[in-house]
Amino acid sequence: MAEPPVIIWQQEVENVLRYRDLVPRLEDALGKFSRRDSAEVVQPVRTAVPLQKHSGFMGLMPTYMENDGVLSTKFVCFYKREKGSTLPAVQATVVLLDPERGNIKALLMASGAEVLAILGTGTQALSHYTVFTEMFSFKEVRVWSRTKENMERFVRSVGGGVKGCGSAEEAVRGADVIVTVTGSTEPVLHGQWVKAGAHVAAVGACRPDWRELDDVLMKSAVVYADSREGALSESGDVILSGAQVFAELGDVINGTKPAEREKTTVFKSLGMGVEDAVSAQLVFDQWTAKETKP
Repeated sequence: MAEPPVIIWQQEVENVLRYRDLVPRLEDALGKFSRRDSAEVVQPVRTAVPLQKHSGFMGLMPTYMENDGVLSTKFVCFYKREKGSTLPAVQATVVLLDPERGNIKALLMASGAEVLAILGTGTQALSHYTVFTEMFSFKEVRVWSRTKENMERFVRSVGGGVKGCGSAEEAVRGADVIVTVTGSTEPVLHGQWVKAGAHVAAVGACRPDWRELDDVLMKSAVVYADSREGALSESGDVILSGAQVFAELGDVINGTKPAEREKTTVFKSLGMGVEDAVSAQLVFDQWTAKETKP
């Protein structure tokens, strides 16, 4: 008989998940995805279910990694909240399954850069701040939000050391790395503000009619994506600008496409089931090891 599933809550995930352990697994997974070998990764483009009454949608992101024995799916809900709403804009649950039995195993509720700018102050902003500052040594971190209250709360939440800016332009002028993690449906980052050679990680705007980046930036930068198919079907930044996706990150990892480090680059991140799958498996392995340790 299959073991009952364990529930690993967010706090426990934070306790056992370390980026130094996760990043190599993500690189390996992205490389496998871009090789398009069904024995390595089977991952359809995310299915979106509209939640019209609540101004949102639910995304379903299943993945099967046959050679690694990993089966997972992510349920993630996105909402366009009214200003001042205390409800979350994003909520997600990752389910890890036994690929043989189908039962649930667990539920999981650029070098030399000196200036990091973050547009947005929600949960995604905090997680990206943590990743970027843990893995790179920035001399300055700037943040901007549409509301001053949210910006000040973000600065307090990270313990200071972050400069709050009065406008998106102020935040990104001269920045080496720019992260956009907003709920915007219209561009908040304009190419004329971005210095040559900067890297932009565009994380918000995950629907075909939503945007964070303007045409100037999208057409002048070298554009990378986690999934080419996903970007061409889900990313308003790519679709509405008509920009070409130069490569997937997995292509760079596999050595089939170069990382154009000297040029202005945009990574359009939509999130993929394979990333959730390897992350969930790592958390489950770490949690299991901790629980069984004498």
